[in-house]
Amino acid sequence: MKNKILKRMGIAFLLPFLMVSCKNNFEEINTDPVNTPNALPEQLLAPALVSTLNANMIRNRNFNNELMQVTVSISDGDATVFRYEFRRTFSDYLWNSWYLQLTNFKDLYAQASNPLTLNKSYQGISLICQSWIYSMLTDTYGDVPYFESNKAKEGIREPKFDTQKDIYSDIFSKLEEANTLLSSNAAISANSDPVFNGNVSKWRKFGNSLYLRLLLRVSGKVEVSDDAVAKIKEIVDTKSSTYPVMASNDDSAILRWTGIAPYTSPYIGIREQDFRSPAIASFFIDNLVYWKDPRIDISTFGRDGVNRWGISQGSSGFAGVPSGYLPGAGVTKQSAFYSMASVVSNKPAQTLQTDPLTGNIMNYAELQFILAEAAARGWVSKSAETCYYTGILNSITLWLPNWPNATATSTAPSGVKITDAAFTNYISTAELGWDENLPLDAPRPQNSKLEKIHRQKYYTMFLTDLQQWFEYRRTGHPQIEIGPGLRNNGEMPSRMTYPVYVESANPTNYKAAVSVQGPDQINTKVWWQIPN
Repeated sequence: MKNKILKRMGIAFLLPFLMVSCKNNFEEINTDPVNTPNALPEQLLAPALVSTLNANMIRNRNFNNELMQVTVSISDGDATVFRYEFRRTFSDYLWNSWYLQLTNFKDLYAQASNPLTLNKSYQGISLICQSWIYSMLTDTYGDVPYFESNKAKEGIREPKFDTQKDIYSDIFSKLEEANTLLSSNAAISANSDPVFNGNVSKWRKFGNSLYLRLLLRVSGKVEVSDDAVAKIKEIVDTKSSTYPVMASNDDSAILRWTGIAPYTSPYIGIREQDFRSPAIASFFIDNLVYWKDPRIDISTFGRDGVNRWGISQGSSGFAGVPSGYLPGAGVTKQSAFYSMASVVSNKPAQTLQTDPLTGNIMNYAELQFILAEAAARGWVSKSAETCYYTGILNSITLWLPNWPNATATSTAPSGVKITDAAFTNYISTAELGWDENLPLDAPRPQNSKLEKIHRQKYYTMFLTDLQQWFEYRRTGHPQIEIGPGLRNNGEMPSRMTYPVYVESANPTNYKAAVSVQGPDQINTKVWWQIPN
C-alpha cells in the first residue's frame, strides 16, 4: 500500500512537467533542454555536433534519399516520400532538432565570449555551425525565425520570420567573422572536437568552403548574383590566402563514428529489417554499374563479399527499382543496403549501419565540384576540367584511399594524381571525360557541363543531410527519371511545410511569413529558386 501511495505521489508530481502544450513546444525549441548555460565551451561543442548529425542522417535516409532516387520504398500506400507526397507532420523533426542545437551553439559562443573562458576559436566554430544549421533551415523551409530565434530566455516566445535574403546576408557576415576569429588560431581541446580533433586551421578551411557552397546557392538570384560571384572570385582567386579552403580529403568535415558513446552512428538505432528495407533506386545503382565504380566493386575493393558502400545484389545482380513506379506494378526488390545482421557473420564485413564515414558535413570533393561549376561559368581562373577530375578522384578515394594507388594509406590523403594511368583508364571506360565543347547547360536529354558536374556531385553528397535535394532544386541536375506513378504532378517538392503546431503557437508571425513567401505548401519556391 505504501508503495502504491508513493507511486501516485510521484505521478502527480511529474504530471505538470509532462503536460506540455503546443505553445510550450514552440518555446522548447528556443530553450536549452539540458540546462547548460554555464558549461565550459569545450563541453558544449561535441554534444551539439552529434545531435545535429543524428537529425541530418535520419532525414537524409528517409527523406532526401527517397526524393533523390537513392532508395525507393516498396509501397503502394499513400504519403510516400518517393512519390513526392508526404504528411505535414514530417516537417516537425528537423525544425525541432535544428533549433534545439542552435541554442547550444549560441551558448557555446556566449561562453567562449566570457572573459573567464574567452576563446576566439570556439567563437568562430560556433558561428560556422550556426551558419551551417541556419542554411539548412532556410533551404528546407524558406523564410524562418532567425534574428529573434532561440531567445525565449529574453522573453521572445513568438519570434518573427525573416526573409531568406536577409538570412543569407547575415550568414555571410557570420562566416566572415568566423574566418577572422579563427585566424588567431587559439588552441582548443582536441577531446572537445569530434570533427577535426582540435585542428583550428581545418575549421577555418571548412568555414570558407561552406561559404563557397552557400554563395553558389544564391548566385542565380539576379538581385545578389553580382555580389555573390565577386565574393566567389575573391575567395578563390584574389584573396585565397586570406580565405583558406579545403585542400585534400584530409580536410573534409566529417564526424567519424567510433562506435564508442557518444560517437555512435544513429543508424545503429534503426531496426535492422528497416535499414535493409528500402530498395536501391535504379538511377543510383545503374550509373555505378555502368561506370564500373570501385565503391560497389566486390572482388578487389570489397571485404568478405561486400562492397565498400554495403550494397547487396538481387536476383538480377546490382539492379534497382525505378522510382515513381505505378502503384500495383508489382516491382521486385533487387539491391538494398546491408544491415549488421545481413552481412557475413563473425566477420568485419562492410555496412553503412556502422560505417564511421556516414557523419558527413561537407567533403573536399564537393568543394572541387563547386569550383568546377564556378570555373565552367567563367567566374574563377581555375580549370573546370581539372576541378571536375579532382572531384571524381577524391569522391572515390574518400571511401577507398587505396584506389587506385596501392601506396596510399587509409589515414592520409591519397597520393594518386588525376594523370595516373589507373585513373585515366577509369575515366575512359566509364565515359566520364570532360568535353570543353559541351554547352554549359541544356534541356533533356542533351548532355552539358553542368549535368556532368552535378551527376558526380550527387554521389559526392551521398549521405550529406539534404544537400542533393537542395542542389537539384537549384540546378535541375542531375537529370533523374520522372516516373509515371509520381504524385504532385511529377513536380519535385520545393520545400517542407512549416510544422503544424507553428501556425497555432506563433499565428501572427506565421501568417506574416506566408503572406510574404507564399502558401505554406510544398510547391512554393524559396527565394533563391526564383531567378528574378
